[in-house]
Amino acid sequence: MARLDTVIERLLAEPAGALSLETGQGALLASARGEQALIKQPLTTPQIVGALAEIVPEDLRAGFPRPGSTIFNYLSPSGPVEVRFELAGAVARVQVVPRGPARPTRPAAAGLELDLPGAPAPSSGGIGAIPNPTQTQTQTPSATATATATASASATSTPTPTPAYRIPAPADPRSALDALLEAMVSRRASDLHLSSEYPPTLRVDGDIVPVESYGAIPAERLKELLWSIAPEKNREEWHARKDTDFAHETSQARFRVNVFCDRKGIGAVLRQIPNEILTAEQMGLSKPVLDLCFLSKGLVLVTGPTGSGKSTTLAAMVDYINRNREDHIITIEDPIEFVHPNKKCLVNQREVGVHTSSFKQALRAALREDPDVVLVGELRDLETIAIAIETAETGHLVFGTLHTNTAPSTVDRIIDQFPADRQAQIRMMLSESLKGVLAQTLCKRIGGGRVAAHEILLCNSGVANLVREGKTFQIPSIMQTGKAQGMVTLNDSLLDLVKRKVVEPREAWMKSVAKTELKGLLERAGMPLDPATA
Repeated sequence: MARLDTVIERLLAEPAGALSLETGQGALLASARGEQALIKQPLTTPQIVGALAEIVPEDLRAGFPRPGSTIFNYLSPSGPVEVRFELAGAVARVQVVPRGPARPTRPAAAGLELDLPGAPAPSSGGIGAIPNPTQTQTQTPSATATATATASASATSTPTPTPAYRIPAPADPRSALDALLEAMVSRRASDLHLSSEYPPTLRVDGDIVPVESYGAIPAERLKELLWSIAPEKNREEWHARKDTDFAHETSQARFRVNVFCDRKGIGAVLRQIPNEILTAEQMGLSKPVLDLCFLSKGLVLVTGPTGSGKSTTLAAMVDYINRNREDHIITIEDPIEFVHPNKKCLVNQREVGVHTSSFKQALRAALREDPDVVLVGELRDLETIAIAIETAETGHLVFGTLHTNTAPSTVDRIIDQFPADRQAQIRMMLSESLKGVLAQTLCKRIGGGRVAAHEILLCNSGVANLVREGKTFQIPSIMQTGKAQGMVTLNDSLLDLVKRKVVEPREAWMKSVAKTELKGLLERAGMPLDPATA
């Protein structure tokens, strides 16, 4: 029996009840009969978290507790409840509310103790005791001793298996999909995967976590769910091409949606895009990176594998410009992800397929729309890359993304897009227009969540000469000697995260491109890898 079950039993015995626990306060039960202090002793955050850890569903336990809000259902011996947990800094808040009719409850015993971890031993009168309304607030020493023994036995006995996290599945398709999206947001999942004949699956901190308790979704039912939010244009596109992209917005977040077809039927991936843009300061972007935001012209690239947070970083940089410059920003995206309100800048956001036919068409048109800053969501093809470089050369600051793993390989990827007879010309143009490359990858953070490791290439005269002469293989050496200017290699960034105990050495090694070099750096820093990993 979990330690919170005793207070949940009291909650379900009251009409219209709600139970609250908060750091620095006790436990308060609000009901139709008024408020009752079930625990008068101020609770600590470890006490609250320790008690919740006994009832958190299996698929939420990894990395619990996470900062922010976590919502889950719990089936107590007295009946089902919904638990809403919020961790803001060092303050924990919990609200427990009923979820349907409670089971018949036994009469509450006198002097029940909520034996929270780290709580001082109860004394006569029972600080932290849950009072019985039919008795006085004081207890005899024998009653307290009995209650403490009971609570201790509960703490050391085999815990009751925690029921799986459950998501309601209403008959209405839109409501059913909204319930899945709400669960996704509360779990802080980056992606929701929906596949025919398979349960919904979340990507949490980089790991795929099936929501097995939901059950498999038949292909026709899944199509109903997805068509409840898909614009008519995208339904037609899916029927013609068997894949389509669009954006969907709820009160909690925006979602980038890709609907596809596989051997079992329709499928989709919905990526969460928070309504609130993380600022450059919150992301910890370095001053040399922020200085790129004040350039009047040039090409700045943010690169990394799919799902590495490129869009989040670009949004933070555009927001930084929006707050610190007085210019015209045009974004070209497919679809629009982060929404930028006008602050100091005028921002026009265009979506491919809705406001323009293609990236290259919108980029050509942008030259006639008096922009100062242009963001290209993805440099997909040769013509788009060529126009982006041309735009950067003609006096505009252009931001774009590529799917490359390192900053030096980004230069080669751009040049290799062009035919051999044009590469010399592109090298010359790129050497003059490329101002910086920010390559990033996401690592699992110790304690839950993810953190970005950044490789920073700033295109000084030395780098420009190497690009012009086709000696890009020497760029890593320039990055090593250019650390004073703000350049950072990926391994140096990973090593710093390990030294600050943000990520585990094994996680850094797995994310490294030059693994042997990082292994040596870790050993010299006194943090050798596990032999099995090495």
